[in-house]
Amino acid sequence: MAYALFSLGVVVAFGALYTAAIGWLWFRQERLLFEPTPLPADHVLCSDPDVQELTIDVPGAKLSAAHLRLPDPRGVVFFLHGNSGNLLDCLVDLDAFREVNFDVVMFDYRGYGKSTGCIESEEQLRADVRCVWECFAKQYGDKRVVIAGQSLGTALAAGLGAELTAAGRAPALTLLVSPYSSMRALADEVYPWVPRQVLRYPLHTAEHAARLSGPLMLFHGDKDELIGIHHSETLCTAVPQAQLLRVEGAGHGDVHKFPSFRKALAGALGCL
Repeated sequence: MAYALFSLGVVVAFGALYTAAIGWLWFRQERLLFEPTPLPADHVLCSDPDVQELTIDVPGAKLSAAHLRLPDPRGVVFFLHGNSGNLLDCLVDLDAFREVNFDVVMFDYRGYGKSTGCIESEEQLRADVRCVWECFAKQYGDKRVVIAGQSLGTALAAGLGAELTAAGRAPALTLLVSPYSSMRALADEVYPWVPRQVLRYPLHTAEHAARLSGPLMLFHGDKDELIGIHHSETLCTAVPQAQLLRVEGAGHGDVHKFPSFRKALAGALGCL
């Protein structure tokens, strides 16, 4: 009897701990998904004369954005960064875009860099992406539009590209660097003990990418231990027109440093 009571007590205690852990993940999963680095409001993001800083108002927040503006660009790359850091990490290699005569637009999500507010839902995050893009879209009329994303930003880029496609404004190219097929699939690998229903940010990259009508290019390091290259392979299965460049020796956050990536990027943009 005593053993049975002890066993029951262990089961009850484990159940209580498991329930508490699930509850914490439900309410605080933003802490696991997003790793922003804030900046003072007066911090200068970039001193290059052709880069402008802007602030974009969205409901409940002000978003910090940067715009590389060339005299007569062939098009624009709208870039959505990953889950850590801020725009300072992205504004270090703009010459690659100047060389192919493409403007670049990028912004910090809520709580990142000089952006105010907090990310509260996937719907809010996607609405912010849409709002920022619409602030610049009219400037590019019939010029080439490239929607690009890295890591976290790949699902957001695929989603925006799908929306533009549905509206008859399909991107000339969608670029995804170190993508995941979905956050749900990635969470199943990292936290197999957590029920799928707990994830409030499913971020279905593959589902959105399948609705693109234009070309899709994927770049993935073959040494990526955070998001395995099999995620890009899954995307290729879901999107037959997708092209995958395996960046040999690259991990998760250093793909852009490899000559093969830079050459392929320049070639893709130069051919548009």
